[in-house]
Order: sequence, then structure tokens, then C-alpha cells
Amino acid sequence: MTQDFWADSGFHRLERDANGHLVATDAWIAAFLEREELQPPEDAGPGERHLHARLSERPRLRLEAADLASVEDADARENWEHFLRFRDRVLAHPTLEACYANLFAAGVDIAPVFVDALAEAITRSILDGTEDAWLCRAGELLFRQQRVSTEGGQVLAADAATIEAFEQTGGFGNLGRLMRQQKVDLPTPKMDVLSHENAPLYFLRDALRGFLLDLTPGREGAAALAAVLERWVGHFAGVRVAIEPVERVEDERWRWHVGLDVDSTAILNALYRGEGVGPGERERLAVLFRLEFRDPADARADVAGRPVYLGLAFRPDHTLKMKPQNLLLNLPLARAG
Repeated sequence: MTQDFWADSGFHRLERDANGHLVATDAWIAAFLEREELQPPEDAGPGERHLHARLSERPRLRLEAADLASVEDADARENWEHFLRFRDRVLAHPTLEACYANLFAAGVDIAPVFVDALAEAITRSILDGTEDAWLCRAGELLFRQQRVSTEGGQVLAADAATIEAFEQTGGFGNLGRLMRQQKVDLPTPKMDVLSHENAPLYFLRDALRGFLLDLTPGREGAAALAAVLERWVGHFAGVRVAIEPVERVEDERWRWHVGLDVDSTAILNALYRGEGVGPGERERLAVLFRLEFRDPADARADVAGRPVYLGLAFRPDHTLKMKPQNLLLNLPLARAG
């Protein structure tokens, strides 16, 4: 029996086409209507309640401007506009993968939460059947913001939303939030670094997003993230690549690199041009990878046989948000050249 995980991704409500790509269903679309942002609150007006009921029954229902105008609350109306733009984007494509790829080719016009929802479902699909907790925890980086610490030479990634919740509630929910407001001291919750001893617990606690991932070169976390990125490239681009963590670029013939976020792109660009990068900036390059095409013919002719370097960095405030779409946009693929 294989492990299940990320129930909130809606993966089991989706279908697959002949190529193994994800196809949206009414059930998957309707699940978004259960989110807090779209659930009518107790004081919601009849217009908002009626719209929610209609779409819950028929998630693909085409709406007119007057339907949205009937929502009494302006903030709620804006939430509905975001959701409907996302829904219509998804329904305009045969698969979630096609929708995701088109977003960045045509210009992102949906809210970040929906971009992450697509990435989560797709990542869940490419990891389906795994029993490796490191792959699953590493996969979370493709759609969830992290907060990074680098004390003692370790690079540890924690789920940013979990950290924020701990800071606000001490891990005690609404009661903890009330106690914080009353300036009551609460014990500091402990987050465990994923290890061989506690890895089986990941599948019991995955919804809590409570494990730290060690991204230090040479550790399981960095290797797991490399393996997830290999699958991501193979799933979207249909090419086989080998990705491994490295500590630095030692390559006099450095030809190509891809930053997996805004900060790493800037840092790698500076290093490539031979510009000075201070210790603080270099430290923010949390993980560095070397990618090689298993078939050199899959790479552009001017890059064939040469490695591609990938970087992932955290911001000055120690938050990290990966942009896995950069691998789709910026790899030197032969057919994209």
C-alpha cells in the first residue's frame, strides 16, 4: 500500500489523460468553493449566497457581469473575480500542465495562490506512489514559501506559514492567539529536522507542514530537491536530466545557468560576469545544482555537452519562494532554440 499525502492538493479529485497529465474535474473546481475566501460568512447577503450555491452545483457555469455585481460585499466580489479568472484559465486548456505552462508564456493574470495550487497538484502527481519522505518534503518548496536559517553551517528550510502561525499562536490555535494578545508567555514549539528516525511520521503529519528540511550540500534534503526537479523537467519537457547539488561553480567554460528565484538569478548573473559578490550575498545562495542532459541532443547546440547550473536563494529577510516555472522558461532546450 503506497503512502498518501497532501490531501488538500485535491489530487484525488483530478483525472489523467493518456500522457499522464492532469485533467480538471467538477469536483476539483468545486473544492475551491470550500475555501474560506469563497465561503459566504454568516452576514453574507443573498446575492453572494445564491452565487455560491449555483457554482457549487455547477462549477463550470458561465456567468454574466450581473451575476458578479449581485455580490454585495466588495472584497468578496474581488475574491470571486480572482477565482473565476482562474477557473476560466484552467477550463481553456486540456490539462493543468498546459494551463500552467501557458500562464508564463502569455503572462500571469491569476492570483499567486492559484499559481501555487496548480504547482501543488502537478508536483503531487509527479511524486505519486513515492514512499520517500524527503522527496515529499522537498516537493513542498515548489509551491510553499520557506523561511531559511543558516546557523552552524547548516541550511535549514521551514515552512513560512507554519512559522508565522507559531509566532501568532504559539501552536495553540485561537486560544494561543488570544494569549499572545494578552502578552502571556507561551512555550516555543519545536520543529523537527526531517531525519531517518522521524521520516515515517511525515505521512502522518504532512498537513501540518512542520518538518524542517536540511538543504546543506551533501545532506538528504538537497539531494531530494534535485530529484524532484529532475522529475519536474521530465514531466514538462519530456527530457531526461541528471541534477546534483554542488557547493560552488568551478567551471572555466561556464555556459548557462538558471536562477530558480529572483535573488538567485541576480547572484548567478553577477558570478557569471565575474563581478564581486560579497559574503552576505553568497551566503544567500542556499542551494546550487549542476544539471546535465542525459542526451546531449536535447540541449541547444551551443550548450550541448555542457552543464547548466541552477541556483536557489533566500531573500534578505530569509524567506525563500521558488519559481519552478523558470525551469520551463529558461532551460536551453534544443526544440526551444
